[in-house]
Amino acid sequence: MDQSTAPTAKTPLVDPFQRAISYLRVSVTDRCDFRCVYCMSENMTFLPKAQLLTLEELDTMCSTFIGLGVEKLRITGGEPLVRKGIMTFFDAMSRHLASGALRELTLTTNGSQLEKFAPDLAAAGVRRINVSLDTLDDAKFAQITRWGRLPQVLRGIEAAQKAGLRVKINAVALKGFNEDELFTLAAWCADRDMDLTFIEVMPMGDIGNEDRLDQYWPLRDLRARLAERFTLTDLAERTGGPARYVRIEETGQKIGFITPLTHNFCESCNRVRLTCTGELYMCLGQEDMADLRAPLRANPGDTEALEQAIRAAIRLKPKGHDFDYSRQVVDGKMSRHMSHTGG
Repeated sequence: MDQSTAPTAKTPLVDPFQRAISYLRVSVTDRCDFRCVYCMSENMTFLPKAQLLTLEELDTMCSTFIGLGVEKLRITGGEPLVRKGIMTFFDAMSRHLASGALRELTLTTNGSQLEKFAPDLAAAGVRRINVSLDTLDDAKFAQITRWGRLPQVLRGIEAAQKAGLRVKINAVALKGFNEDELFTLAAWCADRDMDLTFIEVMPMGDIGNEDRLDQYWPLRDLRARLAERFTLTDLAERTGGPARYVRIEETGQKIGFITPLTHNFCESCNRVRLTCTGELYMCLGQEDMADLRAPLRANPGDTEALEQAIRAAIRLKPKGHDFDYSRQVVDGKMSRHMSHTGG
């Protein structure tokens, strides 16, 4: 990795609504070893390698964002740990942790590769991770992921905790699929000292509107079910992302709710998303994007044009998205798959 791209302090990124952009989510690959039904088609066509940013280009891109005030970097995919040589990128980013320019380096993973990579991630300075896990039932796990193996994921979570990583479980709330596991998932996480966040399913990809509506489980209903059994205390804390948290007083565990549909979080949005091809999406729920690969490749070794392109993109960041299920139609539906922007 090029060590010459260490960031220097510059005027930070602020969007038109005076929100400071301090959080960058980076998809390092569009590939995954699962085919989760709400994220990918079963038979995906993946991008040619030449279109993907190289690991060195990802280093330059992320380092440039860090120089412009990004303090949190979340690595996503597809499944980030299936990208060949990905640990060289994590190791390179650790220099920004050492300098203090980057406050947190983390990732979201399906857990399939954690058994192999957890110790290396901890050594690179990763302190906490999010693992996507919607069910603890073998058969349902195979159904929702199409290709996944639950025991492999559970071993990965165990390895991550053994390596000292703080694990948070992300579960997509799916009506008729994991409703009956609400209390099972919560208890399983509490027993292992893991936080749990539920996410509303979002209208992305080529799955029909009716399917999405059938899957949609509003988190206000999920929370109400929790409150029937437990005492919930609202927490003011934020982790840099969109989740709102409660504490279950009976167990002490923290439960998060990400509600882009019933209660969006746009007013405090501090993040943008970079795809593995260098497209910058200023909003997960809008199609507008900026091509950062072109200025990066047109000016190798010179990041000034890249910085200008980043600033121009941030000036176009919208106030919010248009996701809405309230009228029983999927308004604001996105044509691209969730895997394209990394969630």
